[in-house]
Amino acid sequence: MEEKIEFKAEVSKVLDIVIHSLYSNKEIFLRELISNASDASDKLRYALLLHPELAKQTGSFKILLEPNEKENTLTITDNGIGMNKDDLINHLGTIARSGSAEFIKSLTGDKQKDMALIGQFGVGFYSAFMVADKVIVKTKKAGDEKGYIWESTGADAFTITQDNSLPIGTSIVLYLKDDAKEFLEPIRLRHLVRQYSDHISIPIILKEGAKEETINSASALWTRPKTEITTEQYKDFYQSVSHAFDDPWMTMHYKAEGTIDYTALLFVPTKPPFNLFQPDRKSNLQLYVNRVFISDDLPELMPFYLRFVTGVIDTNDLPLNVSREMLQKTPVMQKIKKGIVKRILTELKKRSEDKADYQKFWESFGIVFKEGLYEPVEERDEIAALCRFNQTKEDALTSFDEYIASMKPEQENIYYLTGTDLQALKNNPQLEGFAARGINVLLLTDPIDEFWIQTYQEHKGKKILSVMHPGSDIEKIKLENEPQEAGLEKEVEDKLLKRIKDVLKDTVKDVKTTDRLTKSPFALITPSGMMSLNLERMMKAHGQQIAMNSDRVLEVNPRHQVIHRLAHLIDKKESETMVDDAIQVLFDQTLIAEGEPLKDPAAFSKRLTNFVLCGLD
Repeated sequence: MEEKIEFKAEVSKVLDIVIHSLYSNKEIFLRELISNASDASDKLRYALLLHPELAKQTGSFKILLEPNEKENTLTITDNGIGMNKDDLINHLGTIARSGSAEFIKSLTGDKQKDMALIGQFGVGFYSAFMVADKVIVKTKKAGDEKGYIWESTGADAFTITQDNSLPIGTSIVLYLKDDAKEFLEPIRLRHLVRQYSDHISIPIILKEGAKEETINSASALWTRPKTEITTEQYKDFYQSVSHAFDDPWMTMHYKAEGTIDYTALLFVPTKPPFNLFQPDRKSNLQLYVNRVFISDDLPELMPFYLRFVTGVIDTNDLPLNVSREMLQKTPVMQKIKKGIVKRILTELKKRSEDKADYQKFWESFGIVFKEGLYEPVEERDEIAALCRFNQTKEDALTSFDEYIASMKPEQENIYYLTGTDLQALKNNPQLEGFAARGINVLLLTDPIDEFWIQTYQEHKGKKILSVMHPGSDIEKIKLENEPQEAGLEKEVEDKLLKRIKDVLKDTVKDVKTTDRLTKSPFALITPSGMMSLNLERMMKAHGQQIAMNSDRVLEVNPRHQVIHRLAHLIDKKESETMVDDAIQVLFDQTLIAEGEPLKDPAAFSKRLTNFVLCGLD
C-alpha cells in the first residue's frame, strides 16, 4: 500500500532552490551520496560488534555505482545499516538536524546565493535533485523484516511503499535530467570518485553490465603517509567529512605515539559552519578504533571552544565494542583530548606568526575561541596568548603580549572597554584620559567578552581592568598635553555637584569630578563589582528584567568650558531654569554617547532646540 506524505516546509524550500536553480558544481551530488553510503556502512560495521547476529544478513561492505544508459538512471547502492519507515520520514522528509530554522532565515531569495547554503547546511541528500527528475530510495534496515521504497519528484510530497523482499542496505535510483547524462559515462564517474571519494575506506565499485571495477583506493586517508597525500586530496577529504564547500584553513595530520597511540587528521575550516552557535553543535570529529567507525557525537573528545575543528581520530587503545558509557569514563579519551588540544594550540601559535593569515582565522572563529577563557581549562594561558583584540592605539588587532610590550613605563595594568559597536567604543568619553596619557585600551565588542573578563582577570602578572571602574588608577601617569582650563575652586565645585545631583535625582547614584576626561563634560561609570553598562543592555535585549541604572556614577570634567560656564551661572536666580536644562541636556547627550535610549526624547529635543535658539540670538 502506497502512503503519500507531504514534505516539511523547510525541505520544500530547499528542493525548490535545487530544482529551479543552476548550480555550477552539481557533480557534488555524487560525493554527498557516496559519503552517506559510507556512513551507513560504518554504522552497520559498528552495530555488528554489539549484535554479531546481524552478520548473516550482510556480506563484505561495498558501494556500487550502476549507470544504465537505456533506462537513463544512475543507481548508488550500499549494504550498510539501511533505514526503516521512521528513518525515511525523519531523514528524507525533514532536514533532520539542528538549525533548520536558521537555514530558512538565511535564505535570501537570490537562488544562486541560496544554492550555496545547501551545502553549508549539510542537506546533501537533496543535492540528488540537481541532476534527477525523480529519485527512488529502496531500503531495509539491518535487523528488520520490513523494507520500504521512498519515491519523490522533488515536488511537494513523497510516497512510501512497503516491500519486504528488499535486501539489507540502501539503493538510490536517480532518473537523470537531460542535461545530466554525463553521469552515465563510466569515465566521468571514475574521475569524480577519484577526485572526491578516493579516501572512502570501503570499495566503490563501478558496474558496467557483468563487469565490476573498484575505482577508489579503498584505504582510509589518515592511514596513508603524509608524503603520499596531495593538498587536493586533503581538501576533498575535509569537504567530505564536514559536508562543506570551502577549503580548510589549517590541516593537521600526525601520529601520536607513547602511552596512548592514535592517528589524527584534523581541519580548521576557512568559513564558520552555519550552526556554530547552536547549543547542540557537534565538532564533526569522528572517532575510529582500528579504522572502525565508533561515533561522531563525542563532546568529551573536543572542548566546546574548539567545536569548529573537524576530522578523524583513529586509535588502537580502545576496545572495538566500546560503549558510549565507557567512552565517557575511560581515561584514554581524556589523554587523547589533551593531546589533540595541545597540538591544535601549538599549530595555531605557529600560524599566528603570519598576522594577515591569522586574522582570517580570528574573524571566523575568534568569538568561539574566546569561550576557552571563560571555561575552567588548564590551557587557559595558551588560549589567552592566541587571542586577538581591537585596540585604541591602531586599527590592527593586538595580543595580550603585544599590549604588555607597548605599555607605558609607569603603567601597571591592562585596560579594556566593552560594547557592541567598535566605532562607538572608540568615541567613548571614558577613553579621553587614557588617550591623553598615551595608554592603549583593548576594545571588546563580542558578547562573550562580558563573561570571560570576569574570570580571566590577569595575564602574565598584569591585572586586566575596565576603564569604567574607578579602581583603574591612571592618575600617576602624566598627561602628554596639559589641560587648557584650570579646575574649579572647592566651594564652587561642591555647589555644582550638589546642583547636578538635585537635577538628576534618582537617575544616578553619585556625582563626582574626575581628571580622566579631557574633551567631554560628563561621563558615566559603573562601580567595580556592578553589572557593566554593556552587559545590562545585552540582558535587556534578551528580555531580562533589569533594575534601572541607579547604580551608575556620573563623572564631571571640572576643566571643561561648559562646566565652568555652569558654575558661573549657578548662583544667578534668573539662570536657574537654564542651568537645570543644561545639566539634563548634557546628561542625555552622555546617554546617547553610551548608546542608551532616552527616557523622554521629546523633552530632550525641546531643551536642545531652546539652546540652539539662544545661540542664534
